[in-house]
Amino acid sequence: MRDLAGAWVFYSVLPPWPRLRPRFERIARFAPWIGLVLGGLQALLWGGTALWLPPEARVALVLALGLWLSGGLHVDGVMDTADGLAAGERSLEAMDDSRVGASGVLAFTLLLLLRAAALLGLAAAASAAVVAQLLIWAAVWGRMAPLLAIEAFPYLREGGTAGFHRRHWLGIGRELRPSLLLLAALALQGAGPLGWFWQGWLGLLPALLVPLWLGRRLGGHSGDSYGACVEWTDTLTLLLMALVISAGWLI
Repeated sequence: MRDLAGAWVFYSVLPPWPRLRPRFERIARFAPWIGLVLGGLQALLWGGTALWLPPEARVALVLALGLWLSGGLHVDGVMDTADGLAAGERSLEAMDDSRVGASGVLAFTLLLLLRAAALLGLAAAASAAVVAQLLIWAAVWGRMAPLLAIEAFPYLREGGTAGFHRRHWLGIGRELRPSLLLLAALALQGAGPLGWFWQGWLGLLPALLVPLWLGRRLGGHSGDSYGACVEWTDTLTLLLMALVISAGWLI
């Protein structure tokens, strides 16, 4: 419970839990559970405004809420990682620079455009209830992606602020247990006979490919690239679901 309370504090701006001292050693395993909460709040906003706001306004509000709830923690990683990728051999130096470069601004703009396009596509092709479910799924998958990054790649910065994830890591088998329970519970809520498939497991593809691609390009991972894994997996999961549903393949 102390690790879960630590994940709550670290990954969101929501008020801390009373009378429970948070611990931050093994919080990554509970990040998907925080994604469930943050995605759930975005889902409530989407569904609660469906009857009286146009889709474009709902998209803007949901995007703004998502950025606020995370405190911009992972978006900062998106921008720093993009600057690092553009810098080649000086990637770590560029990622450490507090200034945002052109590549970082471009990556953030592209991220928002793709997420907005995905939500608009979903709004046109699915009910508000289905889109709300998919917001939750995407937020959960986004926070599962760094687990693979931590397991499969070395940490790039000696003494870096996110190095505690690797120091207290007990192996993917143990660290995945809370997430697997969460995925199983969400899959049971899938809509229709194929709901468990297209809602649950389409997100597996970006959750695997994003940390693998970034890890190979950078030669490892850092706190910035962990955040980039979260945001890009979340966005690409929504986009993939929007493409599949809009094509009429699984709904």
